[in-house]
Amino acid sequence: MELAIVDYIIIGLFVIFTLWIGLRFSKQAGESISNFFLGGRNLPWWIAGTSMVATTFAADTPLAVTELVAKNGIAGNWLWWNMLAGGMLTTFFFAKYWRRANILTDVELIEIRYSGKAASFLRGFRAVYLGIFMNALVIGWVNVALMSLLKVFFNIPDEYMLYYIFGAMTIVVIYSSISGLLGVAFTDVVQFVIAITGCIILAVIVVNSDEIGGVDGLKQKLPAWSLSFFPKIGEGSTASGVASTLTLGFGSFLAFTTMQWWASWYPGNEPGGGGYIAQRMMSARSEKDAVYATLFFQIAHYCLRPWPWIIVGLCALVLYPNLGQQEKGLGFVMAMKDFLPPGLRGLLLVAFFSAYMSTISTQLNWGSSYLINDLYKRFIKPSAGEKEFVKASRIGTVLLMFSSLFATYLIYKYTNISGVWQFIMECGAGLGLVLILRWYWWRINAWSEISATIAPFAAYAVARFILKWEFPNTFFLTLGFTTVVWLVVTYITRPTDPTKLRAFYDLIRPDGNWRPFQDTSDKEKSGTRLYKLLICWFSAVILAYAILFFIGNVIFKEWTQAGIYLVVFLFFLFILRKFSAQVKIFGD
Repeated sequence: MELAIVDYIIIGLFVIFTLWIGLRFSKQAGESISNFFLGGRNLPWWIAGTSMVATTFAADTPLAVTELVAKNGIAGNWLWWNMLAGGMLTTFFFAKYWRRANILTDVELIEIRYSGKAASFLRGFRAVYLGIFMNALVIGWVNVALMSLLKVFFNIPDEYMLYYIFGAMTIVVIYSSISGLLGVAFTDVVQFVIAITGCIILAVIVVNSDEIGGVDGLKQKLPAWSLSFFPKIGEGSTASGVASTLTLGFGSFLAFTTMQWWASWYPGNEPGGGGYIAQRMMSARSEKDAVYATLFFQIAHYCLRPWPWIIVGLCALVLYPNLGQQEKGLGFVMAMKDFLPPGLRGLLLVAFFSAYMSTISTQLNWGSSYLINDLYKRFIKPSAGEKEFVKASRIGTVLLMFSSLFATYLIYKYTNISGVWQFIMECGAGLGLVLILRWYWWRINAWSEISATIAPFAAYAVARFILKWEFPNTFFLTLGFTTVVWLVVTYITRPTDPTKLRAFYDLIRPDGNWRPFQDTSDKEKSGTRLYKLLICWFSAVILAYAILFFIGNVIFKEWTQAGIYLVVFLFFLFILRKFSAQVKIFGD
């Protein structure tokens, strides 16, 4: 892609502005690791929530959605839309708890909730596992996606690609290591506005081009299957290479809709909250802000953000019908190259860089928080002062960059992004229920979580490499085996020390089965509250899907269906407001 001088000016100004934000917040970030990793626990809900959305908007996201649409139409997005239920679970059942815990990382919760050497081991293990290994995998696949973009944009040879990634990560490391979470979060807001604005502009320009002829022209040129919002349920499949509405076997449908969203651990979608989502909740200035931030994230992430990508993906079906199966995601980039004038090309390129930088900066800050708070401070040098911890945090950010570059090389050389996704999703199957129940059942202990972390790897290896099974059979075996293992381990090992459990209960005041620590009044209130929270959760899930499909039908001028979804939205909004007020989920 050839860029004009104005494009380079836009890109340059964006980089300068980003670095300025890093310098702007450097003093506050340097005061303590609480400031560095949690922004002083004073973020308003709209900054914390937007930062969540920006982090999950990486350079690969529009390409992934374009590929899903190109292969299976709009219904292809159910491969990630199904996770909404788990996200809403975090909003109503865990957001307040995370903010109330008053901890620095979600891994620190382990020694607040569990006792003994097993808890210490688990905290140290997860600090390394999440902070280095898993973090490097996530950053690696985001880098590989950016490499694909750079290759199409600038025809950069493969042998030089890592040098460009190193340069991009260096810019991110500079401002994120200087400013900490405050700079990352405020930059996320700016980057998200730029990224989503650029995608909307692209969608409007492409759909109204002479080749497409507006929304009406798009609908006429597309096959009916591509516009379906819902997958077909059945055992059949189309001929190889022939696109159609997403068709799920009953087993796959069951796994996606009723199990995966609560059973699998996955970065950004951890059951019970966790990771950088928990980091943003813990950085909110109040419990109310934590809840609002998480609710805003779910609505923006699932309902508002996808439609510009979907529109471009549908247009790419018309514009580039001959793209191969492995190239369909590049239809988004090709539309940028073919339809944007100078200036807007630079803006869209900045949009992609914004998406990339917001994700990488969060991953580096989040990963470094584990290494410093849960490894260095906890086990190596607990007596160090705050200034030394901040210095170590900045060094840790740089070290994570290099480990991530190594992971990027391995992923680019030997595997692919979808392979990493599948590995993470299936090797976390079964752990999710433990992460949920540790808040609601006193009997869960450190060994429950340890066994639920290890068991999926063994089950997946047997299912995948010995039995030669594929999804969803591998998922069902892994989930079932892991659940049996951690339940058995829970009952054959000692419970957490009662003193620790009492302190945890007094701090969090959780609902659920905490009978040894609840009086009669607490037990009755807990049951009633859980019932009403379930109604709030269910209402919010239906409400969000109603928003999603209302927007889609308005875009495609399907006014009757849009009216139906509007009525559904208003009804469940009424239910949500009524019951949320009773349990005071949004504050007094």
